[in-house]
Amino acid sequence: MDRRQLRTRRAIFSAFETLLARKRYEQITVQDIIEEADIGRTTFYAHFETKDSLLDAICDDLFNHIFDKHPHAESDHDFSKSTVCLKNEMTHILYHLKADQERFSSLFGGKSADLFWTRFRDRFRRDLGPDIRRQLAAKSLTVPVNFYINFYISTFIETVKWWFGEGCCTAPETVESYFEQVTE
Repeated sequence: MDRRQLRTRRAIFSAFETLLARKRYEQITVQDIIEEADIGRTTFYAHFETKDSLLDAICDDLFNHIFDKHPHAESDHDFSKSTVCLKNEMTHILYHLKADQERFSSLFGGKSADLFWTRFRDRFRRDLGPDIRRQLAAKSLTVPVNFYINFYISTFIETVKWWFGEGCCTAPETVESYFEQVTE
């Protein structure tokens, strides 16, 4: 994608995110997005087939790096040489949520928040579900696997909601340790 296309794509994302903070997803039309982004209808459809495909693209943009199984050294954290384990993966997720706190807070706290929490939950289950399953196997618990996975993910989401409510002031490692303490 060339620079002009990237700029247009960012404008569409930004417009859609602004609308999502103010309105429920179901109430937003392609025309609303076009007007907010100040682009033509043809330009929108050159990038996205539908409003749903735009939502999918935004969620991919939001979550791909967060759930990356091969983290890179970054300015505020470096898990590239760390052992791949749930504790490190959770802390890595928290660093990314904090780094883009304004954007996530807007989407996860806006009028369409349920939509994004559901997408986050689905992505979490898909990408970290096998790791959570292995963690359960290492414990001597006698609960159904899906119960444990749902409990783990729901508790993490509630932890993130609490953390956002606190302004993400607590270090990601500390938040992760809180989470571990309550899930042990």
